[in-house]
Amino acid sequence: MNRFFVDKQNIVEDIQKIIIDDQDDVKHITKVLRLKQGDEVEICDGENMEYLAVIASMDNKDIKLDIIEKWIGRTEAPIEITLFQGIPKSTKMDIIIQKCTELGITRIVPMITERTIVQLKDQKSEEKKIGRWQKIADEAAKQCKRGVIPKIESPLALSEAIKAATDFDLTVIPYEREEGVGLKGILRQTNAVKIGIYIGPEGGFGEKEIERAKDAGVIPVTLGPRILRTETAGFVALSILMYELGDLGGK
Repeated sequence: MNRFFVDKQNIVEDIQKIIIDDQDDVKHITKVLRLKQGDEVEICDGENMEYLAVIASMDNKDIKLDIIEKWIGRTEAPIEITLFQGIPKSTKMDIIIQKCTELGITRIVPMITERTIVQLKDQKSEEKKIGRWQKIADEAAKQCKRGVIPKIESPLALSEAIKAATDFDLTVIPYEREEGVGLKGILRQTNAVKIGIYIGPEGGFGEKEIERAKDAGVIPVTLGPRILRTETAGFVALSILMYELGDLGGK
């Protein structure tokens, strides 16, 4: 069944009505899907509350729906994971955002490190890029029936991202030179709920950056004997976390 996210203010439970007025969604429903009055859709408020609704009326401006039933979403993991991702070249960030959204990420923070090649020229350029990345997360959340859309934050310098480590129960930084501490072993000794992952760009992290992260309480870990690309490392770390502490793999 087709699924759409709607601002909470557009869900009026007192009269059991929902209004879709996002023009991209209106066009998609009317022009692409060609839904009509009487068709049912799933609606989510972005805060893990979901609704089954039927189209009551529609025009080129908005679509009005009647609520049939509602329930608390069942697709969100019991843990919250933030990915601090060193900004990679080309369109690699697009696939990182898309696949991490599918895997259950809560938040993604683009990160600027000493080896980051991509430079955001000005505020307008940054806002445009963040807007595009957020749209990718929105679409991926719809496709995989998430109850919450991951938030794509404004880029942070590594020094600022490391300061945020105190906000988490556990923070890890995969590092190719780490051999003694594995992520799997760390997770078997924790019941952390709020977790941060730090992933470097192409070329990884410098030794001084790793030392600064360690000083802030971030734990360097190995993901295995093979060196992974920046666009792969986040998937792998997130998958291990979701398998060990979350809902990946089922009960």
